[in-house]
Amino acid sequence: MEAEEQYLERGEPVDAGVLSGEQVEVPAEGQHTAAGWYTAFVFPCQPQPLYRATQEYASSSAACPNTNFLKGLKWSPDGACLLTASDDNWLRLYDLPQDVATAAVLQHPDTLPPEEQAEAAEAAAGASTSGSSCSAAGGAGPDNLAPALRMHAGETVYDYCWYSRMSALDPVSCCLASTARGHPIQLWDACSGEPRATYRGYNDADEPTAAYSMAFSPDGGRLLGGYNRSIYVFDVTRPGRDYKRIVTHKRKNPESITGIVSCMAWSPAGDVFAAGTYTGGLGVYDGRTYELLLLLSGTKGGLTQLLFSADGNYLYTGARQDPHMLCWDVRHTYAALYSMERPTAHTNQRVQFDIEPAGRHLLTGGCDGAVLVYDLSSGQLVDRRQVAADTVNGVGFHPTLGLLATASGERGHNVLGHVRAA
Repeated sequence: MEAEEQYLERGEPVDAGVLSGEQVEVPAEGQHTAAGWYTAFVFPCQPQPLYRATQEYASSSAACPNTNFLKGLKWSPDGACLLTASDDNWLRLYDLPQDVATAAVLQHPDTLPPEEQAEAAEAAAGASTSGSSCSAAGGAGPDNLAPALRMHAGETVYDYCWYSRMSALDPVSCCLASTARGHPIQLWDACSGEPRATYRGYNDADEPTAAYSMAFSPDGGRLLGGYNRSIYVFDVTRPGRDYKRIVTHKRKNPESITGIVSCMAWSPAGDVFAAGTYTGGLGVYDGRTYELLLLLSGTKGGLTQLLFSADGNYLYTGARQDPHMLCWDVRHTYAALYSMERPTAHTNQRVQFDIEPAGRHLLTGGCDGAVLVYDLSSGQLVDRRQVAADTVNGVGFHPTLGLLATASGERGHNVLGHVRAA
């Protein structure tokens, strides 16, 4: 059987594909989906792209003088939409295509075996110069995925996330948040693309300051904002500058995490949350009292992503300038259980990872254009697939279907201001 998988391919294209592999249905423990089931993948699998969008990220603008590229992606909680951010300071929302179950497989050179990539690229170039369109067998083919909404963040996007209770069946819940340089946290309407509200943080000098990271609580009632040596807790129903401040670092206090809070994550139950900093500090906090419960150390680079397992017992971390992703048992250990390697030792980009809904595998990008799949029961690498020509910085499993989206790209120098070519 085939398990469908979707790709947002490279900073230049946005592609989607299908994983050719076994697909088994298992009960969704702790999850409440429409059918009560979800897809579990059996790796290794061969990716087969379904959708792509290239030209959307190839436009030149003053905000992006060199090259434009994607900066990650995130599925909505109900799986109806896909959200991306890019270096041109725009957020783009893609609706899940209605024909996803019957979509034709695209042939993209980056997903072919290495020995076939050069031949496919030459065939695509020949078709382009002769004026003919690329066929599914000979080249990348035309874009077949267009954004439903575009939202301009104004400045460099630091972070973005979906409202945790978002459902396409309830328009009031259809919203997302973003934070950008020099701007307050902005709440956007995911149906119209218009701003709904702002949440403003201020520093010790009573000057407005931007959040570097965000995380909605699982119940949707609170929004955490990560600032320099502080976490601000906003009541979602009360926009403005009303917030509770949690000081994450105090002088002469070793029991704290120093630096800018660069990433945060709630446990599925909402009883605790984790916060990481660009200095490598990592702490686990009580979700009710906001007290520091656990201080973890061992990461070498600045933390860029945290993710809890479905049962909330394990925490997975990834960092920039660090080739190791770590697994922590937050119940009774101060040391990492094991590490998983990826090619991110020499990049400052946020390189995303995600855990499949079945909870068995973790998939991550890297700077070599490949996606790596690890078995979380052992921490062993079980699959590696080439999907792009440069950094794969975004990956995301669909919450209920067998789809996976990937985004890739990196900053380059192109006088035309287009996305880097393969």
